[in-house]
Amino acid sequence: MSELIPVDVPAAGDSWQARFNRLRSNKAFELFVVAIIVFSALVIGAKTYDIPPLASKIIVALDSAITLFFLLEVSVRFWGEPRKRDFFKSGWNIFDTVIVVVSLIPIDNSDMALVGRLIRVFRVLRMVSIIPELRILLSSLLKALPQLGYVALLMFIIFYIYGAVGSLFFSAINEVLWGDIAISMLTLFRVMTFEDWTDVMYETMEVYPLSWMFYVSFIFLTAFAFLNMIIGIVVNVIEKENQARLIEEEGVQPARSDLESQLTQLQKSVDLLLKQQNTEQKNTNHQN
Repeated sequence: MSELIPVDVPAAGDSWQARFNRLRSNKAFELFVVAIIVFSALVIGAKTYDIPPLASKIIVALDSAITLFFLLEVSVRFWGEPRKRDFFKSGWNIFDTVIVVVSLIPIDNSDMALVGRLIRVFRVLRMVSIIPELRILLSSLLKALPQLGYVALLMFIIFYIYGAVGSLFFSAINEVLWGDIAISMLTLFRVMTFEDWTDVMYETMEVYPLSWMFYVSFIFLTAFAFLNMIIGIVVNVIEKENQARLIEEEGVQPARSDLESQLTQLQKSVDLLLKQQNTEQKNTNHQN
């Protein structure tokens, strides 16, 4: 009698988990989710117009269908997670779950109707959790905030100094723009953003002809120097985030030392040529 060989049969739960995992990793499914998010944004925008009652009912039905689809999509991502507890370790998963669950609460006819509409507006932010490139941009911005805080503090100091000087000299010229230091700082923000700043400058130049130096120096410090510093910090953090993502996905260090290795080889070749020339020169001198 032949011996029966046991065969490992995957459990039903594991089979469904693998299917959900393949589905949530499918690019077509991700693109379809992105399309639904964009359509959801269009539906939210349509609600802001004065539309006929029939179209309003259709939009309400579409909004309910979109909410149910988002619930299904979050469920697929949850059941496709090999370890269910790891699903809630991601802040984006928690954000998506909260948005979807709150959207299911029927509060359209209650005092919380405004909150319900705001929650549906925030569903557009799910685009960030779906697209990795957007997540990198947002996470880079958040990680750059500590460094940006010091630049913002220095900008505030410059604004405060120039605001005090402007209020001291120009308040008699235009009380609306330079009445106190708070209003002066708001006027300086207008100058920094180049919003009709020449009108402000020419008004004070009628009394103080050299006041253009006040504006030019302020624009140079804020619009040119500090804003470029902010851009440089954000770009540097984004580059580091991209390198970290490359290491995480490919498991290798990005080839950033290729130029250094080429320079090293070139230096070795030059040293070898110099040694050969010195040796030939010594032999020639010795023969002479």
